[in-house]
Amino acid sequence: MFATSTQRSFWMFKDENDVSNARLSANIKYISSRGRNMTVEEQELHFLNVTEEKILIMSYEYQLRDFCRKFLPPMPRYVIGTALHYLKRFYVNNSVMDYPPKEILVTCVYLACKVEEFNVSMDQFVGNLKGDREKAASIILNNELLLMQQLDYQLTVHNPFRPLEGLMIDMKTRFPTFSDPERLRSGIDEFLEQVFYTDAILIYSPSQISLAAIIHSASTSKENVDEYITKILFSEDQKRLLNLIEAVKKIRVMVRNVQTPHRDVIKALEKKLQLCCNPDNNSESPAFKKRMKQSFDDEESFEDGQYPSANSDQVRSMLMGMSEMGKI
Repeated sequence: MFATSTQRSFWMFKDENDVSNARLSANIKYISSRGRNMTVEEQELHFLNVTEEKILIMSYEYQLRDFCRKFLPPMPRYVIGTALHYLKRFYVNNSVMDYPPKEILVTCVYLACKVEEFNVSMDQFVGNLKGDREKAASIILNNELLLMQQLDYQLTVHNPFRPLEGLMIDMKTRFPTFSDPERLRSGIDEFLEQVFYTDAILIYSPSQISLAAIIHSASTSKENVDEYITKILFSEDQKRLLNLIEAVKKIRVMVRNVQTPHRDVIKALEKKLQLCCNPDNNSESPAFKKRMKQSFDDEESFEDGQYPSANSDQVRSMLMGMSEMGKI
């Protein structure tokens, strides 16, 4: 149930400003750490600002959707919805400069497949990727624990698809004067696809979003479902009705304002990202490769009974990390 879920308790924000403030905090935290020796002017030139980060995140949301659409075997839309939730949640509290979005993106999809029990092997999964598939598998496995940690292991996602089907069945049962609600389906599906590129899924409940999709589709088709909303769904709860009307208006405005990022803008931002990203988390950087080599060497030392040159706290931390990975 959504009402008692971790999604409602920990991943729902008050409004768009609340979401924006969380992203701003992540942006400031990264710049303060990596640009502590720069002037404000130098920081502004070198790093992405929060608006630029948001544009980049949206472009990667579209990339995630395109990857999932072409996926074989065909991927159910609830898996795609869960993956988009994970990507959005991850970058609410983290900067795209800190963790490479392309790597986090595929990890979100892989984790969503597992959580939603869309059973594909790692070989099947990376078979849908271009380039070095062995390297891709290694990147995904290296990032999987990080992703779960950043999601606080709260992995169950309530998408709007299930409440939508419940509402459609209810309309057919209790609102017979509206003939064939299925004729609204194409408009509903189009609306739900667009809503995932907004922050609505972090602010409004799945049932509010699904109802907004029905109302939007009916409105654009010159149909009227007001009687169903006012006299059947909320006939005895006017306060909830007023709250719903306000929520639906805001969700529809958010969807209406979705703008696909321009390709040239994305190219420029990705070029800037390459210059300001955290080399410690970039699998292409020498720093990352050196760290991975050190980790491998340390693992071999453990196997040989030779502990790496680290203090007791570092050794304890490494052992705890290995233990945690063993539980998963």
